[in-house]
Amino acid sequence: MRPDHRVVGRDVGRILQVVSLVSAASIPVAVVNGEFFAVPAFALAALVMAGIGIGLARRYRDAATPEKAEAMVTAASAWALVGVLGGLPFLLVAWTIELDPFPAWANTPPMDDTTEIFINPLDAVFESMSGFTGTGLTVAAVEEELPRSLHWWRSLTEWIGGVGVIVLTVAILARPGSGSLTLFESEARSEKIHPSVVNTVKEIWKIYLGLTLGSIGLFLAVGMPLWGAINHGMTGIATGGFSVHADSIGHYGSPLIEYAVVPVMIAGSIAFPVHYLILKGELSNFYKDVQTRWVFLWFGIGSVVLTGILALNGQYESFEKTFRTALFQFVSATSNTGFGTVAIGNGTERVWSAGATLLACLGMLTGAAAGSTVSGLKLVRVITLVKGTAWQIGNVLQPDSAVRSFRIGQRDLSEEQIQREYTEATVVFVLWVAALMVGVAVLLRTLSPAYPLEYVIFDVMSAQSNVGLDSGITGPDLPAAGRAMLIANMWVGRLEIIPVAVLLGAVFRRAGLYR
Repeated sequence: MRPDHRVVGRDVGRILQVVSLVSAASIPVAVVNGEFFAVPAFALAALVMAGIGIGLARRYRDAATPEKAEAMVTAASAWALVGVLGGLPFLLVAWTIELDPFPAWANTPPMDDTTEIFINPLDAVFESMSGFTGTGLTVAAVEEELPRSLHWWRSLTEWIGGVGVIVLTVAILARPGSGSLTLFESEARSEKIHPSVVNTVKEIWKIYLGLTLGSIGLFLAVGMPLWGAINHGMTGIATGGFSVHADSIGHYGSPLIEYAVVPVMIAGSIAFPVHYLILKGELSNFYKDVQTRWVFLWFGIGSVVLTGILALNGQYESFEKTFRTALFQFVSATSNTGFGTVAIGNGTERVWSAGATLLACLGMLTGAAAGSTVSGLKLVRVITLVKGTAWQIGNVLQPDSAVRSFRIGQRDLSEEQIQREYTEATVVFVLWVAALMVGVAVLLRTLSPAYPLEYVIFDVMSAQSNVGLDSGITGPDLPAAGRAMLIANMWVGRLEIIPVAVLLGAVFRRAGLYR
């Protein structure tokens, strides 16, 4: 089936209209912080996004309801455009500071090395794509030097990206029967809380807002300053990882704050339907739901193993520091949050051993629960791959007349369902690894041979799993080809490969490259 470009154009236009409101909503933050010089930048960015969005939506207003192919292409196209246009506030604020066109009352600060990097459009897009995809990798050398309005924009893009720009659009603009379910599922979501997808996304946003406010309150209670609590509360529950400090959560030097961040990252790793049931008092879902059960099991097992590796390496001065570091970093990696308390690597200089680094990579690969704010393969897909492979091997040893059952969590699957879900999980895994290998190859080609291979794998894995931890490779000194490759990895990882493949197929067909 060839996707209808009119359907895609209309729905991408509607999504851009909603994202333009996000840029406009950032203007009061600039005003409250006395950063009047940033107001025109956010206003112009909003106007550009709104103009493109309104133009597309009006031109294709009579397009049909989206089918699955159109929804997939819409998702891939919208995330790419949002990532690019979301870089406008970074670009425009940086150029405003560089040119300083306003009078003194606008409070334009002197240009610093951190903000100056966003004069380059590639770096502005990198930061935006990292934000909207919930990655948290940054080219900002010293986050403290950024204007607060850009702190806010980085945190807001991650907070919106945590549940997805399409979910936001459905919540604001959708009407029952308008193809909302198809668009909702195109963003790698299938679990519904209510029969109506519109009511489902509204419930998701209620839960999400409540968890965000709870996270901010917890951080304030353990002594984090207000600005840090607001930003880290937003990016923590979004499992995004942008920080207002160059050394992330490690800036505070507080074990209490580090321990307090862990439950926030875990909360972001649990599916929204499970949060809904737990909030209704059905606490048994902590262990009855297969993904939630494995969130705690996998986080616990990985933290214990990482503690052992770091202890054997004599990495830190006390067992408590070793355990706290292992717990925080493994949960941060596997929840795809990307907050940090210690350096994993310093570029060409090893800090963590290859074993510890690759264990964190494994956590980033699996991710946590589908239907949450995390990326990676998702635990349900990993479970399907492992159990499905064992089931396929078992089939070889059984007579043709044998009837075998297959169960994932509380679901009993037919043979047809098994084959379909196993095939989907296998295809995603193979394509995911292929994209990872391309990213690793590009970085190896652009970087000095002095960088350890496991650190190159780590940073590409961090980008594609939308994590945000780095080993000292990703930053303002990364060659342009490497930054462009990581932008693509972040985009591919957030969409779970398939929508990107469908988009590329549609482009190749339209270009006549194959039929």
